[in-house]
Amino acid sequence: MPIALLALTLSAFAIGTTEFVIVGLVPTIAEDLNVSLPSAGLLVSLYALGVAIGAPVLTALTGRWRRKNVLMTVMALFVVGNVLAWMAPGYSSLITARILTGLAHGVFFSIGSTIATSLVAKDKEASAIAIMFTGLTVALVTGVPLGTWIGQNFGWRATFMVVSVLGLLALIGSALLVPKDLKQSAPASLSQQLAVITQPRLLLVYAMTAVGYGGTFTAFTFLAPILEQVSGFESGAIGLIMLVYGVSVAVGNIWGGRMADRMGPIKALHIIFTALALVLLVFTFTAGHQITAVITILIWGAFAFGNVPGLQVYVVQLAERFTPHAVDVASGLNIAAFNVGIALGSLLGGIIIEDMSLMDTTWIGALIVVLALLLTRLSGFLDSRDQYQAA
Repeated sequence: MPIALLALTLSAFAIGTTEFVIVGLVPTIAEDLNVSLPSAGLLVSLYALGVAIGAPVLTALTGRWRRKNVLMTVMALFVVGNVLAWMAPGYSSLITARILTGLAHGVFFSIGSTIATSLVAKDKEASAIAIMFTGLTVALVTGVPLGTWIGQNFGWRATFMVVSVLGLLALIGSALLVPKDLKQSAPASLSQQLAVITQPRLLLVYAMTAVGYGGTFTAFTFLAPILEQVSGFESGAIGLIMLVYGVSVAVGNIWGGRMADRMGPIKALHIIFTALALVLLVFTFTAGHQITAVITILIWGAFAFGNVPGLQVYVVQLAERFTPHAVDVASGLNIAAFNVGIALGSLLGGIIIEDMSLMDTTWIGALIVVLALLLTRLSGFLDSRDQYQAA
């Protein structure tokens, strides 16, 4: 694999840390800023909203820029956003900083996916995307547990200071390792960009992405309070449990990419969504006991992010087929769909714990993932029909 993928992975590590560390800090921030758990959970939702806006809109606006210049700009924006979060005096300013950081996140993963696939052979595309997204999973293994520990022991602002340094290192790595002469298609016209958001097959995949992730984050956003209030863990143990979860995610991400390469994205997604729905349902019953809770979280991690490579490469494949002049835009919209799912799932989780209970987030999340499975089966059926008609 090209060394440029290492730079993308390093950047994804920094971005993944700032995105997911907030999950471990929800109770800490809620207490420090004197806001409710659902309000602290909005820091997840509004960050995801920034990603959802940044991915398609800013990707389209920077379509004529060289890919490396875009990458350097968004990583600089990422550093600034985290510095502002570190210095945030209160809840409102922290929200602003999180949205700004989310804008950078969206553009990065939009162009990062197409850069990754352009660097390798056709049959290695899903694996290349999986390697880039390994930065996210390694962040879950190391960055998130460490950031959670820092936040609980030195204050949540210290976590964002450390993430700012990570972002700066990633910016330097991108400057040194990413080539200037990246293969780049002509920027899409407005009509070509509109074709992406009106193409039914792409809209179906975006729905699969948003619903699949929404189900996961309905419960995952409030994992820390579940572990404290339901499983009975001390707050200091949350970082270690996030480490267990992150190790499992790292393995599942690579496994999911290889599965998508070997059997195709639809078959791989069918398996992963089925397993994910079952695990979320089981967690409803196992969360009350510490040992079974940790075992279930370990299994949950293996499937929670294993769908990322399959979903992203599937969008690229369909875009090359239906909207070949706007593949970057189509990829960016799928990143937006991931984060629309995160935003809506987090918001729904907050509503559930206000009106019902913490543990209702898990079985409701499982039902949402089942809907993603049904959408996946529909997309697979349409693929088979198109192949039959072409034959």
